[in-house]
Amino acid sequence: MGSTDEQESNEFSPEKRLEASNTRLIKAGIATIPDMETLQECVAYENANQNRTQILRRLKWKAEELREGEE
Repeated sequence: MGSTDEQESNEFSPEKRLEASNTRLIKAGIATIPDMETLQECVAYENANQNRTQILRRLKWKAEELREGEE
């Protein structure tokens, strides 16, 4: 049986986080990324699909935020 984090990651796949109908939902999807593994999946998804500079920039900011939280 998977952990709660795994279940959350499965519920909110990179596609669900990044293919929302409006920018606010995409921002919320990025803001709620719980860990670096999920973030990396989202970056890979974005690079392979839309490759939008502003979304990749937000993902970069989220990575910096997650790293700061680890310190």
